Amino acid sequence: MPLIRLNPGDNVAVTTTRLDVGATDQGITACDTIPVGHKIALAEIPVGGAVRKYAQTIGYARQNIAKGAHVHTHNLDFRAVEVDYSFATNIAKADSPVTQDTFMGYRRENGDVGTRNFIAIVTSVNCSATAARMIASSFTPEDLAPYPNVDGIVAFVHGTGCGMADNGDGFEALQRVMWGYAKHPNHAGVVMVGLGCEMNQIDWLLEAYGLKQGPLFQTMNIQTVAGLRRTIELGRQKVRAMLPLANAFERTPCPASALKVALQCGGSDAWSGITANPALGNACDRLVAQGGTGVLAETPEIYGAEHLLTARAQDRATGEKLIALIRWWEDYTHRNKGSMDNNPSPGNKAGGLTTILEKSLGAAAKGGTTPLTGVYKYAEPVRAKGFVFMDSPGYDPASVTGQIAGGCNLVCFTTGRGSAFGSKPAPTIKIATNTDMATRMAEDMDIDAGRVLSAGLSVEAMGGEIYQFMLRVASGEQTKSEAQGLGDFEFVPWQIGAVM
Repeated sequence: MPLIRLNPGDNVAVTTTRLDVGATDQGITACDTIPVGHKIALAEIPVGGAVRKYAQTIGYARQNIAKGAHVHTHNLDFRAVEVDYSFATNIAKADSPVTQDTFMGYRRENGDVGTRNFIAIVTSVNCSATAARMIASSFTPEDLAPYPNVDGIVAFVHGTGCGMADNGDGFEALQRVMWGYAKHPNHAGVVMVGLGCEMNQIDWLLEAYGLKQGPLFQTMNIQTVAGLRRTIELGRQKVRAMLPLANAFERTPCPASALKVALQCGGSDAWSGITANPALGNACDRLVAQGGTGVLAETPEIYGAEHLLTARAQDRATGEKLIALIRWWEDYTHRNKGSMDNNPSPGNKAGGLTTILEKSLGAAAKGGTTPLTGVYKYAEPVRAKGFVFMDSPGYDPASVTGQIAGGCNLVCFTTGRGSAFGSKPAPTIKIATNTDMATRMAEDMDIDAGRVLSAGLSVEAMGGEIYQFMLRVASGEQTKSEAQGLGDFEFVPWQIGAVM
């Protein structure tokens, strides 16, 4: 069937094949050439009329749109949609699981559970980035061979930490990121490296979060150690001392409730909201039923769909926290002379997505159907179980960095155009929205959710496959992004505020 109408109330459909002028399906004759994945008008839409997909408004006709016409950026305008928010009006409980599922994870002393077992070199400032990278890179596979339970030595470096205010949103977000990586359950040991005179002082972090140095948590500053060379050598000594201690951790059976999964999408296309995202949402529902946690993020990419989430909020206070984030982003883009509709990238648009409203409606499907139990600041520790939301940009590396800092020990990432992304210390599962791309980028994609269309699989069956793969990866099965070595350069803390 060339056309997919997602809801009886929609006045556009999505094309599953390229339509040439004169092609006819379901009584609709194309009057334009329409690329695969793009929208065709199912009826005449007058200028200013609402264009509807997913039973929601995705924009307004810039001109009269004829039945059978291509509907896209040339004739569809974005405007903010006024909605009446409701709270806790669409609460769907997760089904009780038939079995209590487990995976093989690393139990930590504080009760958290890791899916990987790294030693991390975490920097406080860009000035210590070279030291951290040199410490990590000095350990070869031969050096690590005697420690089979250690997944690697990884440096988490960034381009900020100084030239910033010593308080406010930006400083607090960076400190939360550093704390989150210092305490992450996928890290057996941590060496934190600073310069010494930066604004983002390591000592302030230790005091604010009550971090104590010990055999598996060490800090140092280049200025105190007396130079780069000595800092690198001391860092190597610290890591060498940690290796046998980290190797002592072994995988043991752990409940699926210990999983916190980051729900991400990037390089989206028209199929994201039809195949991969709903299927990931189904997998999230399965995880929540086990007592686990799914963490949706990317606040600009739920814009226009937030009312669907507030209706699922467990109470009014939770829903209003989400609306407050939306208002902050509206102000943030306005004062920076931008628009919330700047978010769809050229690749998104080439894939058939026209406005942020359309993109958001598909992106929100990753969160499944269960109640929204919490709303968190960027990189804030996620304490609630169930489905929660974390504030973040739509920029994937920055968003995932925040989710991992919040405690996510696994990442599920849907993509339609073909995103080359991976993360450490939490491994990324890549889920393709269409079979063509999954076949073309087979070395990058773990799961082909495009089979919902190409092979007729149900969203539920696809969700079950994703969920079972989550458990296998959490138990140590390597993902495609891990096999290709991704994750060393995807640590990108969100920079908020002025650089001074």
